Amino acid sequence: MAHGNFTRVTEFILTGVSERPDLQIPLFFVFLVIYGLTVTGNLSIITLTSVDSRLQTPMYFFLRHLAIVNLGNSTVIAPKMLINFLVKKHTTSYYECAIQLGGFLVFIVAEVLVLAVMAYDRYVAICNPLLYMAVVSRRICFLLVSLTYLYGFSTSIVTSFSVFSMAYCSLNVINHFYCDIVPLLALSCSDTSFPETVVFISASTNLMFSITVVVASYFNIILSILRIRSSEGRKRAFSTCASHMTAVSVFYGTLLFMYLQPRNNHSLETDKMASVFYTLVIPMLNPMIYSLRNKDVKAALKRFLTNSCC
Repeated sequence: MAHGNFTRVTEFILTGVSERPDLQIPLFFVFLVIYGLTVTGNLSIITLTSVDSRLQTPMYFFLRHLAIVNLGNSTVIAPKMLINFLVKKHTTSYYECAIQLGGFLVFIVAEVLVLAVMAYDRYVAICNPLLYMAVVSRRICFLLVSLTYLYGFSTSIVTSFSVFSMAYCSLNVINHFYCDIVPLLALSCSDTSFPETVVFISASTNLMFSITVVVASYFNIILSILRIRSSEGRKRAFSTCASHMTAVSVFYGTLLFMYLQPRNNHSLETDKMASVFYTLVIPMLNPMIYSLRNKDVKAALKRFLTNSCC
């Protein structure tokens, strides 16, 4: 499309979660509470797994980085979102929008991979316990996490560049509460086939790899648990991966609901609600899931509070 007569976009306007004026203040307090709980919960997990000597294992090392990713993902989105509830003009500059999209992609891709790494960790711990410390050594842990962040950063650079290499002319109203790929490409006045292809290949590859690792790991975990003769042994083995199974189910359940729904039922409003869940609600829920279902974390929290009060 020719766009010589159009004014090039220098800023975007975010419509937000809702455009109703009477809902702005109530929604501000709702999401302020959600973000507050997210920060408190994830910082608690990061602190406990860093300072408590009994939580210096590969499982809690990966849990710490899941908390870092969750906190980063939520922080990229929530502060700007909260400000927009209180101001009349929901604008964001072109470069601010690009940085927000890039940050979001870094953390969401990293989360997908960290969940896969955590599933593999539980597979080795339950199916090959004698080799656990050799297979999932400290060096391997650092390597896996480093590759996760590096891959997330690389994916973010490539995808963000492909999206913002498009021309954006007169239309600048993003029907979302943050700068996301689909509503951004809907505004472009040039051919979007290249970034759409990049996004599709990247998203499908990342999801298929992660889901394959998670499903294969838990398939073998379940088989191993069923071979354990004592009910107490089965219960103990299952409890070591119950929290991660819950977190994985919630995360992938949301993504599958979003991407596998029929085309005629698909809408940007539905995308918005799903996005609220996996960018803000899940990062809040994960610390609760791992704290409430994990005796070690609860015990570490008690020790930390006791030592802090003394």
